[in-house]
Amino acid sequence: MTGDVINFADKFDLIDDRWKPRVIAEMNDYQFKLAKIEGEFVWHDHEDTDEAFIVIDGELRIELRDGHVDLSAGEMYVVPRGVEHRPVTDGVVHLMLIEPRGTVNTGVEGGEMTADNDVWI
Repeated sequence: MTGDVINFADKFDLIDDRWKPRVIAEMNDYQFKLAKIEGEFVWHDHEDTDEAFIVIDGELRIELRDGHVDLSAGEMYVVPRGVEHRPVTDGVVHLMLIEPRGTVNTGVEGGEMTADNDVWI
């Protein structure tokens, strides 16, 4: 067997920033990213890919233009490609994202919340 076991708690301990996903693994062309998030993100979409949100700790609301989805620890939701969304939290949330390598966290919206890609921890 190859590769190392990845411990989420150990990886989250290395993250201080909010809204800056960090890559912990790759599978084919997909990256598994961890992030600590808090507050409101920008409205955005991803034209070419779905985006999986997996809540490890905390409570997350994903606002959609026609409603919202509430997630608790241990739950996940996949935002379909092209659907405008905005993650919102009342406190710190530990989150895993699964998306293709090179996906920009703010989509085409850009701005100060755009995180660098391919930052590994």
